[in-house]
Amino acid sequence: MSQISKIGVIGAGHMGSGIAQKIAQEGMQVVLVDIKQTAVDNGIAGIRGLLEGGVKRGLFTPEKVEKILSRITGTTDMADVADADIIIEAVFEDKAVKTTLFKNLDSVCKDATIFATNTSSFFVHEFANQTSRPDRFIGLHYFFHPAKNKLLEIIPHDTTSQQTLDAAKTFAALHGKVAIQVKDSPGFAVNRFFVPSSNEAARMLGEGLGNVATIEEASKQAFGIGMGSFEILNITGIPLAVHASQSLGSELGLFYGTPDRLTEQMEKNQDWDLTDGPVEEDRIDAIVDRFYSVCLGAAASLVDEGVATMEDVNLGAKIGLRWRQGPFEIMNRIGIDKTCQVVEEAVKRYPGFKMPQILVDQKKKGQPFEFKLVDLEKRSDIAWITIRRPDAMNALNEAVFQQLAQAFDTAEKDPDVEAIVFQGAGKTFVAGADIQFFVDRIKAGRIDHIETFTKKGHDLLWKIENSTKKTIVLLDGLSLGGGSEMALACQYIVATPAGSMGLPETGIGIVPGLGGMLRMARRVGPALARYFVFTGQTLSAQDAFDLGIVHCIVDPGEIDTAIRKITDMTDNTDKYAPKEIPDRFAPMADLFADTQLDGWDHAPARVKKMLDRKSPKALAMANEIMTAQEGLSMDAAVACELDCLKDLFSTADAFEGLSAAASHRKPTFTGK
Repeated sequence: MSQISKIGVIGAGHMGSGIAQKIAQEGMQVVLVDIKQTAVDNGIAGIRGLLEGGVKRGLFTPEKVEKILSRITGTTDMADVADADIIIEAVFEDKAVKTTLFKNLDSVCKDATIFATNTSSFFVHEFANQTSRPDRFIGLHYFFHPAKNKLLEIIPHDTTSQQTLDAAKTFAALHGKVAIQVKDSPGFAVNRFFVPSSNEAARMLGEGLGNVATIEEASKQAFGIGMGSFEILNITGIPLAVHASQSLGSELGLFYGTPDRLTEQMEKNQDWDLTDGPVEEDRIDAIVDRFYSVCLGAAASLVDEGVATMEDVNLGAKIGLRWRQGPFEIMNRIGIDKTCQVVEEAVKRYPGFKMPQILVDQKKKGQPFEFKLVDLEKRSDIAWITIRRPDAMNALNEAVFQQLAQAFDTAEKDPDVEAIVFQGAGKTFVAGADIQFFVDRIKAGRIDHIETFTKKGHDLLWKIENSTKKTIVLLDGLSLGGGSEMALACQYIVATPAGSMGLPETGIGIVPGLGGMLRMARRVGPALARYFVFTGQTLSAQDAFDLGIVHCIVDPGEIDTAIRKITDMTDNTDKYAPKEIPDRFAPMADLFADTQLDGWDHAPARVKKMLDRKSPKALAMANEIMTAQEGLSMDAAVACELDCLKDLFSTADAFEGLSAAASHRKPTFTGK
């Protein structure tokens, strides 16, 4: 599929209307279909209500709301989606109803239309095989509320074509979803360990292990969530939980089956009473262990079965369920011995549930699990390197740098690769380095670890800068700090209108440490570079393009075409070639043409206000480094930057700024 421009959503209930809303919010045309006009009208009214609520919270303007709504067409006529590129089924969980719907769509839609089911309970292949296009059929499982929850499970079945899978991944990115690929199996990935957690809460209540309030609190502590298991059941609906557990139990056995206490509550037609008594603190630990026994056991089992990877299971929990840590991260935190101990209790408690082999093997190793945070995918003669930490805005840490270096080395050594593209999962490229790493090392008195980490980063960016392949960064969203420095190291930057760059380090007590000051000065001149470094002002994609930093700006659907054009270019562009700076940037450059700190007193009030929020010490050091770098070779300029690291991270301002950023508070700088 060369282009995805028209989407159909069948079912205007809470799920379908939410899916349509998200698609429209991301700038795509969507047709919302239901069998009754009242259902369509209610669905669109619900979308309007949510968007207008966003206006009150400052998320949208009234004009933006009307623009979003203008992209949604409501109808009761299936013929209106006959020419859709993708159609998503979001009707209620009834196999016969869904099957009939897909048969009808199959007779109406063009051959190229991809069908997707949002089922959470049934096999994808069961519906695909009822159509004439099983190769163009896939599962797209959204999570509530789909306009807000970023997770999307993509479920190909045995005969889904690679072209369809690729189109689904592209579509996920186009409407701002973090996608994980999951095998067509009962419960897919997230529900395989989420449903058992809800079941176990009801079972523990039935067994008298604790009251609702105590089990609720224990679930919050176990998974680092704001709402506990019973409150989530109240919000999502107890009948839905019963249906999900019945479906899983029928396929996978007693471990996943419906607890009597859950069925009883559904029959009462009542929500759980979350304040049924005091929280009994002495029972919390045992309840937490019970939660871990089923959730960690189920997560390990699905990885054993090849349903999903450890990394995607972690992402599913953190993005879809908003857990503080994913199941395998929890296992690393509590240790493999403790993990095996609690899961073994579940094995004893539930006949038919077996100890996952992955846990047995890891216990023999006696080591924590290691996670793959960087993916390398070769598409023809282009290598795509993707940083996959969307839950942490793809922040750079030691593991990411190591895996980036390995992926880049592999791609660069491949004689068939002509271009190497770097991108981030989700709507952020890279939001800088992992700040907690710096805080922890300063506290431990190990600034030498920071120096080593930074040196490795410089080495990688130097290799990228001097690669014989074309190196390209895709900015389809936010890029800050180390992410912008990485982008500046590449030969080409391709941005979407949502792309942006920024070097905000002086606001957290440090300076750009991966060559960003140097490379920015080479691109736009020292004076204008000082403006962006000192103020931390964000560069929009358009600003960066006008300055010659961004090679081109394209709509999300045109990214592949833009990358292909660059790859096919016979000559490389010299990114440091002199360029004419647009007149509108001249006043910014004039402010910082004087390298003396007291020369900035004449700056406008707006700029002074920005500078007042920065660390005086970091500003002084940034000015000193950038002044010293002028006229030096790239090698010498990088060495100059590295030589200042120890002094920089030994300052009180650095520790205060980084600590404040890590704890999401406003820093108080002293200039020391």
